[in-house]
Order: sequence, then structure tokens, then C-alpha cells
Amino acid sequence: MDCLTWNKRYERNIIASENRGVTPAGRKHPMAATTANLFDLTGKSALITGSTKGIGKAIAEQFAAHGARVVISSRKPGPCEEVAAALNAKHGDGTAIACPANISSKEDLQRLVNETNAAFGKIDIAVCNAASNPYYGPMSGITDEAFAKILSNNIISNNTLVNLVAPQMQQRKDGAIIIISSIGGLRASTVIGAYCISKAADVQLARNLAAELGPHNIRVNCISPGLVKTDFAKALWEDQDTREQREDETPLRRLGEPNDIAGAAVFLASKAGSWTTGQNIVVDGGVTAV
Repeated sequence: MDCLTWNKRYERNIIASENRGVTPAGRKHPMAATTANLFDLTGKSALITGSTKGIGKAIAEQFAAHGARVVISSRKPGPCEEVAAALNAKHGDGTAIACPANISSKEDLQRLVNETNAAFGKIDIAVCNAASNPYYGPMSGITDEAFAKILSNNIISNNTLVNLVAPQMQQRKDGAIIIISSIGGLRASTVIGAYCISKAADVQLARNLAAELGPHNIRVNCISPGLVKTDFAKALWEDQDTREQREDETPLRRLGEPNDIAGAAVFLASKAGSWTTGQNIVVDGGVTAV
């Protein structure tokens, strides 16, 4: 073996050892934790965009239930404060803070990160959940402005937030980043095509970031929900006939609930997901399996 090959192998082993929590003084793999501790988020701080309702709110609630401190963020201050207050009442003061922010503003995202660091001292978990879809119809009818807004809010803003939180995770050699995508990114659509394009890009964004940040023990994954009963997706399920048709097309014969997605997020954010990165976890009741 030549010297260059030996050095590369040695460097790779050192990085892998550090990422497992191994030191020359003694080996201690995080997966040696008991099953009860695999999903424990005690001591972790999580920033979740779009977390005043729907999937984002459910993720914040489950993170708090598993011991994490959480940042509740959306555009309007009132809903942020309401959700944070409810979590503090349930889990104790200091569990949650409210920090309104517009994901389309880099300045707002920087302030969101700064206020999280000021309140909790660090960011261990970032969940890019907020998204927009201002257009419903064929691709032939979408304006350039609406298309650009979808791509900017649903892709570029996610990359911006990741780049704002990643440096401190790199320093600690630990972090979990979750991007909420959609099964729309896996299929064609005649009515939300631009949104689906953005969600397909999010899956690739997670792969790229996982490759870049993996050597620093930062995990980056996507969750792609199917049709979940949220206000955001109401146009796709509020009509009874349409809803029943979608339920009939779903092997589990029901639409998703926000907590169905929150469970996957807890897995990816906790020790249970410590060897999972660059993946797209599909949670859709089996729709894409048939």
C-alpha cells in the first residue's frame, strides 16, 4: 500500500470513528443506547419553519414530547406565540419560543437562527417545512412570477437555512436536517406541476447536502408525505367525492394525519436515525407502492 492510500484510509477511519462517538480512549457507539433512549431528544434544540399548523406543528409537538426545545416559526407573530404558549403550558416553561419569520427573506432567516441561538445556545435540528404554492392549474398557465416564487420559497430558502445552521453543527460534529418534500416530487401532476418540480428538487438538495455534510456527522434527509389532511392541502381533500376517491386509491384506505409525518421526523432527528442520511422517506399510506 502506498503512502497516499494509507493516509486516505487513516483519515477516513478517523472521521468515521468521530462520527460514531469513538475516541482512542474507548469506543462508545451511540446506537448502544437502549431502545427507550433511541427516540429521546432531551437536550436537543430544534428549529422548525412553518410550525404553527399542520405537519410543522405536529413535528414541533412531537419533538417537545420527546424532550426537545423547539422554535415555533411562521410569518404571523400571533399563531407562533399561541403554539409556543401551548407547548410551554404542557411541557414546562422554556420548552418553546416564538420567532416569526418569512422564509423568502434571507434577513428573516438569519434573525431566526440568531434568536434561536440566543434562546437555546445552539441548533441541533433544523426542519425545513414551510413552503408555498400560489398556483393551481396547468403549467401552460403559470406566470413567471408565480413559478419563481415557488422555486425560491421551496428550494432556495431551504438551502439558505441549511447554510445558516450547518457551520455550528460542523463544529460540534453533530446535527440533523430534515426537508419536508412531497410525493408530488415523485409523480406528474396536471394541476400542481410547479410545486411538484420544487419538491423533486428538494429531494436532490437533501442528497447533495448529505454528501457534503456527512463527513461532519450531519445527517440530511427528506420526508415525502402523501395527501395529509392539512389546510395547505385542503384543495385536494375537502371535496367529499375527491377525498373518497383518494382514500380508495390508498392501500391503507385513509388520508394522512400530521402526526403520521411527525413520527418519521422524530426518527430522523434522534439517535434512531443516526445512520440514515441522503434518504427520502415516503410516508403516503402506500400510494406510491401500487
